[in-house]
Amino acid sequence: MAMTIEGLPDLLLLFSSSILLQILACAIYNNWWPLLSALMYVLVPMPCLFFGGGSTHFLTSRDGGGWIDAAKFLTGASAVGSIAIPIILRHAHLIGTGAMLIEFFSFIIFVCTVMCFHHASLEDEW
Repeated sequence: MAMTIEGLPDLLLLFSSSILLQILACAIYNNWWPLLSALMYVLVPMPCLFFGGGSTHFLTSRDGGGWIDAAKFLTGASAVGSIAIPIILRHAHLIGTGAMLIEFFSFIIFVCTVMCFHHASLEDEW
């Protein structure tokens, strides 16, 4: 399945539902601290843009090097931060357990979106 115009609405639906859950986690509990983890959604693709030339191919390659290894590390650190921020906020009693669980579910949907995009871009032949 190559990345075509037919697959794009599915990815947009997954991404927008992830963002919707982020906002709902804040609005339902009338606490906007959970939106802090949405900052990580912006930081996760940055190493791919800066060090990978906008491609995700380097993440699955065994090639190394200073910049490639740095990009892999920053991508992993951003992904772990997306999980750690709600846990830290819950531990500090800034958010409730329900908001934390909604944040986790939002992250799972976001990861599924990224994995589907990555799979489609690997099969796409330019």
